Amino acid sequence: MRYIPHTQDEIGQMLDTLGVNNIDTLFDCIPAKLRLKRPLELPAPLDEQSLSGLLSDLAADNPAAGMTSFIGAGAYAHHVPAAVDQLLLRGEFFTAYTPYQPEVSQGTLQAVFEYQSMIAELFGCEVVNASMYDGATAAAEALLMALRIKRKRQGILVARSNHPEVRSVCETYLGEMQARPEEIPMTSGGTCDLDALESMLGDDVAAVLVQQPNALGCLEDLPRIAEIVQRASALLVVSVLEPFSLGLLEAPVKLGADIVCGEGMGLGSGLNFGGPGLGLFGCSKKNVWQMPGRLVGETTDDRGRRGYVLTMSSREQHIRRARATSNICSNEGLCALAAAIHLSLLGKRGFVKLAEINAANARAACSLLGSLPGVERAFDAPFFNEFTLRLSADPEIVLRRLESHGILGGIALGRFYSEFKDCLLVCVTELNTESQLEALAAGLES
Repeated sequence: MRYIPHTQDEIGQMLDTLGVNNIDTLFDCIPAKLRLKRPLELPAPLDEQSLSGLLSDLAADNPAAGMTSFIGAGAYAHHVPAAVDQLLLRGEFFTAYTPYQPEVSQGTLQAVFEYQSMIAELFGCEVVNASMYDGATAAAEALLMALRIKRKRQGILVARSNHPEVRSVCETYLGEMQARPEEIPMTSGGTCDLDALESMLGDDVAAVLVQQPNALGCLEDLPRIAEIVQRASALLVVSVLEPFSLGLLEAPVKLGADIVCGEGMGLGSGLNFGGPGLGLFGCSKKNVWQMPGRLVGETTDDRGRRGYVLTMSSREQHIRRARATSNICSNEGLCALAAAIHLSLLGKRGFVKLAEINAANARAACSLLGSLPGVERAFDAPFFNEFTLRLSADPEIVLRRLESHGILGGIALGRFYSEFKDCLLVCVTELNTESQLEALAAGLES
């Protein structure tokens, strides 16, 4: 859609309505010393063709463009059908910026309702909201929600096996409440230490946050964790940063989770060199009034016709202003729409099949790479499409060598975990071909 600026006459009419003489007057609320008193030092404007050429040249300079990637660590590369972007352009979705007026926002509202229904089925939740910013902030919001539910408890336990950047975001959020999370250590097998968890759970703990699969690719023993947490009357929050894992794994709520959060970037949006993310969030009906974000519901009008409405937005910015826990804007609605379209195109069987392909490709890769001299699998725990290798060589040096051959070989875990400085985290999805795996193996071996 092309941007069409207002004419001078239209600008004049708006200024007259506001009762001001010029546009600069609108900025009088900003202190004069903070206002720029000269034009911005920008190059002359370009026509559309020249601008497109410039952007193409800039994109070509990106060193990661065209490289083979085996990087996961919370951002997973999956094929997004071309139909997703095309369907996003349909007029039914160009309604209101935010669906406050249901009579003119049926397309947006129905899309959000369908999205909520699909994610609820994946998570096993009764209620899913209309998306958060990303997986990290969704986890932080889940812990804040747990503190509201367990008002007399202020303790938070976060497994060290959670993604380190998610843990960092949670610490930042909770720091405002002087409720610094306490870290549950890991076992040498790369999973949450359940004995330590049991000993750390006291009457003051409101919630426990674990990731499934975890930051090292290992699957946590969720049923056992849930049993321990429930015995202490705390809430279990499960973070799922790879939603396609739920094509094979049981829904977290069915294994005992109270709140489920996660990252949905791989559903319809793609990595796009870093974003935007799509925060997933679900809980039970009994706790819905403590849930951040908004909830769309299905109803009927006075003629019996099916319709959709914004049912709840209990903790959003337009309801609670400065005390709000969330600020959900149109970009998240667009990402949620993309996720709903992608899931609809795949269907249940397609989603499961894609998960099976991911798991099979990762196992083939782990077997191949783990048999190389100087390379071994670091942990015995089950995994989905991501696993950890222990190298005899420095992983950082190995990655630089692979990069010189056009391969992004994974994540050196020493960046996040000092105890695993000799380890490499590798992710394999449906996008990685057999020849790419052979090239990675050759690069690790040389």
